[in-house]
Amino acid sequence: MPTWTALTHIAGRDAAETLAELCDDLTPEPVGSGIFEIEDGSDRWEVGVYFTESPDEIGLALLAAAQGANPFVVSELPDVDWVAHVKRELTPVEAGRFFVYGSHDADKLPPGREGLLIEAAMAFGTGHHDTTRGCLLALDRMVAEGWQPHRVADIGAGTAVLAMAAARVWPGVILASDIDPVAVDVAAANVIANGLDGRVVCIQAVGFDHPMLDDAAPFDLVFANILKQPLIDLAPDMARHIDHGGRAVLSGLLSTQADEVIAAYEQAGFALEHRDDLGEWSALVMQRG
Repeated sequence: MPTWTALTHIAGRDAAETLAELCDDLTPEPVGSGIFEIEDGSDRWEVGVYFTESPDEIGLALLAAAQGANPFVVSELPDVDWVAHVKRELTPVEAGRFFVYGSHDADKLPPGREGLLIEAAMAFGTGHHDTTRGCLLALDRMVAEGWQPHRVADIGAGTAVLAMAAARVWPGVILASDIDPVAVDVAAANVIANGLDGRVVCIQAVGFDHPMLDDAAPFDLVFANILKQPLIDLAPDMARHIDHGGRAVLSGLLSTQADEVIAAYEQAGFALEHRDDLGEWSALVMQRG
């Protein structure tokens, strides 16, 4: 079945949400829509609208003009098996002792490596992005140093790849939370597929707002691979939920945004311990004083 996309940019999240909602009233009706922040510090958002019939390009143009957005760019997508395509494109990723792979690459797992099976269809942080790889490298470095935290959480866990990596190398139960219920279900399936049922507990939560996270605090280590602004907003809660001497591993931010995040965490009582820049992305290790 052919699919059409209509994409535009607009300033501000509220304006993006309004435009996406207005597109729902078009005929033919879209089958879905979404907004995505353009992570360059401009506060511009991409609005994507998806159709199974050729969309009303005049209606889209009028909506964009009325809302102050760029003109929509409409494209017809080829009928492609995207999961098979992704499997061909996503090769295994090595990050220190960790090896992230799909089942189609199971025969490539090197001996002595900590394998993390993440299927290509589960697109909530497969480990193929430099932000996830930066967090895994930070974890690998902590293990090499002989550090062993007792209470660990992964906030905004996506597929729970970081929580599972921690469970591979440290004892105890790791908490993995995400705001998205679909991501939580994906994470739970990954945990079972990796033989870590009972070692990683997946919960739906906004930040630390969950009884299990409150009961487990203070944490020795928290991962948060999300976005710049949520990381900044989370800094005071990080300070309340991480023990003195504990660490936060932060990513999901461009290297040009790292100084803002560092400043927010320093204000909350953390000090920068390590920074990795991988391509245009950064991963930070912040230690609470």
